[in-house]
Amino acid sequence: MLTPQSVIAVIGSGTMGAGIAQVAAQAGHPVKIYDIQHGAASRAIDNIATVLSARMAKGKLSESDKNATVSRLHAANSLNDLADAALVIEAAAEQIDIKQAIFRDLAAVCSAQTIFASNTSSISITAIASGVEHPQRVAGMHFFNPAPVMKLVEVVSGLETAPAVLESLITLALRWGKQPVRCHSTPGFIVNRVARPFYSEAWRALEENIAPAGVIDAALRDCGGFPMGPLALTDLIGQDVNFAVTCSVFNGFWQERRFLPSLIQQELVLGKRLGKKTGQGVYRWPLNEALPYLPAEPATAGAKKIYCHGRAAWLNNHSTSDSVTESSLELDDVWVQVTQGETATQLAKRLQRPVVLLDLVNDWQRSPLVVLAAAANNRPEDTAKVIHFFQQQGKQVLMINDYPGMLVWRTVAMLANEATDAAQKGVASEQDIDTAMRLGVNYPHGPLAWGAELGWQHVLRLLENLQQHYGEERYRPTSLLRQRTLLETQHEH
Repeated sequence: MLTPQSVIAVIGSGTMGAGIAQVAAQAGHPVKIYDIQHGAASRAIDNIATVLSARMAKGKLSESDKNATVSRLHAANSLNDLADAALVIEAAAEQIDIKQAIFRDLAAVCSAQTIFASNTSSISITAIASGVEHPQRVAGMHFFNPAPVMKLVEVVSGLETAPAVLESLITLALRWGKQPVRCHSTPGFIVNRVARPFYSEAWRALEENIAPAGVIDAALRDCGGFPMGPLALTDLIGQDVNFAVTCSVFNGFWQERRFLPSLIQQELVLGKRLGKKTGQGVYRWPLNEALPYLPAEPATAGAKKIYCHGRAAWLNNHSTSDSVTESSLELDDVWVQVTQGETATQLAKRLQRPVVLLDLVNDWQRSPLVVLAAAANNRPEDTAKVIHFFQQQGKQVLMINDYPGMLVWRTVAMLANEATDAAQKGVASEQDIDTAMRLGVNYPHGPLAWGAELGWQHVLRLLENLQQHYGEERYRPTSLLRQRTLLETQHEH
């Protein structure tokens, strides 16, 4: 249905609209941009030309390719100018009445065969299509910012969307050099739904005064392997934008507790502290925060006896993160292990000895950092032995308050849990869920592959300990996760 010569129309000339128009024009399509604001579409074309000139100056684009791309971009004066479009991609404001009105008006102008795609990140495609003539031609085509760079496109089907329309959009996205994933229209689709715990667990740690924002971000970035800490990322996205998506997903799931928005984030939005774009959010921008790494412990602080249980992964020459997760360490009488969702104080009471817990590390050899939490009744010299040990391994050390599941492990467990929920409910295939999270938000692993690698029984134990600690629905493991755990233990036997 869509050929390389098909006319593509883009509604909205903001960052996303202009980016999508650039992608389509670079792929060889004649592109028409329409914006309700007079002159905005022409300015967007000028901006695209400037972006392409910068790429040309760096030797990444030839002059003839740049000129050809710009020549394919046209500003439309009215919706009537879009009558010959084979595909209209709408990137207007995130309000359902605006989107319905645009497509309703277009239905009167365009052919019945024209495909209507919305770049919405959180509004139901079924709802958008419900007010449109021939709703079977309406789908979601959700690009990620910046659209010319980011590979992922979520191709979303509403209740009425025709399979042929989906296939056309999938083929088109591949031709544009994108990686499409298919999903059904549910709140947040794949990425904005499965990513919620990445933000919400960080806000919770901040609310409970577990550590300063910089420490929370460093843990997720340097231990977890995420490209950026969640709090800095919300500042970059814009606190208003990130908060609105969280509220949309929360309300879309009938106030499901695991999507609960943060009061701290709401306060930032009310105070117009929206992050980088206003100069202040969680952080002051430009960002320049020194981390409270612990000073080097003297040699006298070291343990006399070191005993390693399980594989000796704690020492630099052995290294996989799963072998660290599996093993434990005794430094004299101090017990050291990776968190399993209990607090260090709980474990110390049960073992009747000093305990220091360690957060999950994605890549033991490459991570520059370890994050520790000590039991409340440890003596300072007990904890000092552990700090000294990790400093001897060449790691920087950050301490946080005693906190069940710590920072990285509980976030990863919640991401894996959310991904199993999306898979179980048929939102998308497991492969597409993992692909979406790796390409859409650059996670180091897809959450389902990560859960399998860490061991579903470890994920389950951590979530059950969190659920018991808080007495909250938020940490309830999904039935698919429980099933995976049973299959894993059967496989071991």
